[in-house]
Amino acid sequence: MISVEQARLFYSKGDAAHDFEHVLRVTTLAVKIAEAEGADVEIVQAAALLHDIGLDNGRVGHEEAAAQRAYEILAGQPREKVDAVAQAIRSHRFRAGPPPQTLEAKCLFDADKLDAIGAIGVGRAFSFSGAHGQPLWAKVPSDYLEGESREHTPVHEFAVKLAKIKDRLTTETGRRIGQERHEFMATFFARLEREVKGEA
Repeated sequence: MISVEQARLFYSKGDAAHDFEHVLRVTTLAVKIAEAEGADVEIVQAAALLHDIGLDNGRVGHEEAAAQRAYEILAGQPREKVDAVAQAIRSHRFRAGPPPQTLEAKCLFDADKLDAIGAIGVGRAFSFSGAHGQPLWAKVPSDYLEGESREHTPVHEFAVKLAKIKDRLTTETGRRIGQERHEFMATFFARLEREVKGEA
């Protein structure tokens, strides 16, 4: 439906967490999950390649903007396939949008979430933190809620979002990959705390 090089043209340079390298990682994972789960690989690949094209207008509502642009970009393709691509794109967000209903949407959702955890997730969290002048580490208060304006670090991101991702995955393949990535990430942040405290 669309090639990697064609999709690349629709992306401007994003932050390290949402650049075209992120799109490529998500696409690779989404196709892997689709093949294992028996989903329509063509739809999953197209949705993965286009899932973040709405970010030029900011993160809020970018899933709907990307779905609408997918209709324009894929004009001329069979309407039912484009509908399936748009549906998957609309439901790829963790914090917003409808939950994924189709198998293809679930493959994209899981791949996008998996790119937020594990070693890649740790790297993305610290990249974002550094770009926004956040401290390396801080103790997370027990009453801390996601989105609060008080101090936020990669440790906070792990506690309020990243640690919960494995339980939100929707496919058997995604959950298997997610469990391994979660364990690595949890070990990393536990070790980080020990080193910060001088215990290791």
